[in-house]
Amino acid sequence: MEMKTSKTRPEPNEKTGPITSFETLASLFVPLYRSQCVFHKHEILICGGHNEKDCYSYHTIKNQYKRICSYPKNTIPWGGHTVLKRIEKNDPNAITLLSFGGQFKHTLVMKYTSVWNNDQDDEMEMEKEKRKGKPKYYKYNEWFPFMNRQNYTGVRAVIGGNDNHLLFITYYPKNIDVFDLNIFQYVNCSTLPIGDYIQDHCFVLKTEDALTIPMKTNVSKKMVEMLLFCKAIGLSIEYDEDKRIFKFNPLRVCSTIRPFYSYAYACVNDIVLFFGGYGGADIGVSNTMYKYSMSENKWTQFEQTLPIPLHGCVGIFNSDHTCVHIIGGIDDKKDITAAHAKINVNSWAKEMTKKELQWIQEEGEKEEIEQIKTEIEKMVHEPQIKKLKVDFFFIVCFVCDYIASKDKQKDKSSFSCIVQQKIEAKRHCNDNRTLDSITAI
Repeated sequence: MEMKTSKTRPEPNEKTGPITSFETLASLFVPLYRSQCVFHKHEILICGGHNEKDCYSYHTIKNQYKRICSYPKNTIPWGGHTVLKRIEKNDPNAITLLSFGGQFKHTLVMKYTSVWNNDQDDEMEMEKEKRKGKPKYYKYNEWFPFMNRQNYTGVRAVIGGNDNHLLFITYYPKNIDVFDLNIFQYVNCSTLPIGDYIQDHCFVLKTEDALTIPMKTNVSKKMVEMLLFCKAIGLSIEYDEDKRIFKFNPLRVCSTIRPFYSYAYACVNDIVLFFGGYGGADIGVSNTMYKYSMSENKWTQFEQTLPIPLHGCVGIFNSDHTCVHIIGGIDDKKDITAAHAKINVNSWAKEMTKKELQWIQEEGEKEEIEQIKTEIEKMVHEPQIKKLKVDFFFIVCFVCDYIASKDKQKDKSSFSCIVQQKIEAKRHCNDNRTLDSITAI
């Protein structure tokens, strides 16, 4: 896809639509596409992007940006990378950032402390940092090599586990890896049971409200639950820390979002929100917004839309989970934008509109049709079983009629014998036919 980058910074009100729920914020220093962001207190840390190696901090209260650092030379992310944060147990004010992926191999680590500490309103926090007496060799806010294992293109990752120590990495074409951040060792891997490939997808941890096994149990502490969405792919993933095994279950994806990927997404409580996306040259860029409920396993398409169609943008919640920030992306004119806007999630807490209710009804009808098609496909893949049942039915009817006409006195015993043969044959079919042999038909 050919892309154009605007050389001038857009004005704050540029490319905003009629939707008033979105608040336009200060524009980015540079246009960004396929960037990655993490939240830390009142900051959004914006780490690189397509052909962009600089990293910035956006202060949500000041509505201002500050430069943090740049990726090392010859390590431009080019987009398709991922950035995660890990809060240090002994120092909650400092976090560790992990950056890896993109079209070129890189895996980097950064110890980050706020670049806003020089401001007067943050002097007290800065003094606390000084009193901790960090070693002179300990550098903050610079990227350092961590490991160099894979070319994770279009990668997505999450950090979970009982000790918040397991790094789960999902990447093209159908891979999932597990890395232990405590011992810096590769733990496990598996192949996702999907038909299509994944790239620039949605990958999130299940929140406590949506866990299959309640967090209070000892079993749940050793079980990590995740969700993955990409185009028509929906997958629930469970990982047992003790046994080191994966369990996968398919999830239904609503019909209208299936053509799309490269959408922004944000997760809070048991809700995943989706924004925009790219459906290929034929469909183009979307401005649609969706909600997926983990606990209810239900989709909703909002009547409200993005101000402009976008893909390759970033969605991220603020610290108190009241607003979602939408950062950068490519619009339907193939321009890489420097746009930054936010929307209050309370705007979605209202009653659903007639259009949203109509969409839910239509989607429910589509789901019923899909279920019927699935049942028909099962019947098609089990022709011998279906044929066997039909054959027995006609055989029983024929023999019963024959016996009744020949000898009414023997009708009961003969019929019972024949029915018993039918039952035994059916049990033989069900009991001895393996799943592999059925699916192989």
